[in-house]
Amino acid sequence: QVQLVESGGGLVQTGGSLRLSCAASGRTFSSYTMAWFRRAPGKEREFVAVIAGSGFGTSYANSVRGRFTISRDNDKNTMYLQMNSLEPEDTAVYYCAAAPSSRTNVRDMRDYDYWGQGTQVTVSS
Repeated sequence: QVQLVESGGGLVQTGGSLRLSCAASGRTFSSYTMAWFRRAPGKEREFVAVIAGSGFGTSYANSVRGRFTISRDNDKNTMYLQMNSLEPEDTAVYYCAAAPSSRTNVRDMRDYDYWGQGTQVTVSS
């Protein structure tokens, strides 16, 4: 069992930055592929970014590539999402998720076994 807790959300103006954190407890953190997803009002949950268990290997949604950076610190059992140049379209509840490293459809939320409760990010125009 893995417990995930997100933090760092809030209200920011267009062009601003936020850093989200996802603290994990439970089994060996480095054995899990970790990802961020988000759900905007009235929309389906969508993939944002993913990072391999080792930290070497990342992938991003086209909408955030170049603005967001995913990282992890396995010694601290924590994953991060640095979000820069935020836009109103980034407004959503952001969720972190964990999947065993053997899973391959890392952009598909159905591959993830564990989820945090979500943290709200609101970008004002």
